[in-house]
Amino acid sequence: MLQLENVDVCYGSFKALTDISMTVDTGELVVLLGANGAGKTTLFNAISGLVKPAGGDIRFEDKHLNGMKPSAVVSSGVVQCAEGRKLFPQMSVQQNLMMGAYVHRRDREGNKKRLNEVLELFPILEDKANQPAGSLSGGQQQMVAIGRAMMSRPRLLMLDEPSLGLAPLVVRQMFETIRQINSLGTTVLLAEQNAFAALKIADRAYVMENGRLVMEGDREAMLGNEEVRKAYIGA
Repeated sequence: MLQLENVDVCYGSFKALTDISMTVDTGELVVLLGANGAGKTTLFNAISGLVKPAGGDIRFEDKHLNGMKPSAVVSSGVVQCAEGRKLFPQMSVQQNLMMGAYVHRRDREGNKKRLNEVLELFPILEDKANQPAGSLSGGQQQMVAIGRAMMSRPRLLMLDEPSLGLAPLVVRQMFETIRQINSLGTTVLLAEQNAFAALKIADRAYVMENGRLVMEGDREAMLGNEEVRKAYIGA
């Protein structure tokens, strides 16, 4: 579904990504592991069209995403849920959710159906639909952020650090929801520092360090890898 070949990204003279080649197959849940500053968000932004690669190729199915506008990337089915949630705090929960449907704004019936699906996924948001998004707890705000991304009707959903700053119980609930989204047919690329929780629901994983991919493998191989355990899980 998604293929990156030898992708480089530069910020001025600084090379943020070097020679990134990876794939995500239809229906997979793939985890991208790495510490802060490893380049995970830059990689997501390159796929989303928010930054322009200096070299290489990014393809989604039969489309080349290089040079495509971010709105066109979303319309094609690739949707990013940003790190830090990035909600509109003064707007209501429902207004935030509907912002995710902007590229489909002419399909009112489709958006209404999708909103009901999102509220089934996050029932608590229905009770808080008219409350300002900024008044919600961190976990509830993350639900809004994921729900807003789902309103864009992704076929590939990219989640950037969804567990960041959340309590352990909420983290477990969040990962179960991500697993459910994947099981319902949405391909997921998940960037995470919480390696153990992420690998438990993943099919495969890549490890990123200093803007390079340094390791890849399936869930069992990564959970059993001593280097991964020491660096990201704990011995």
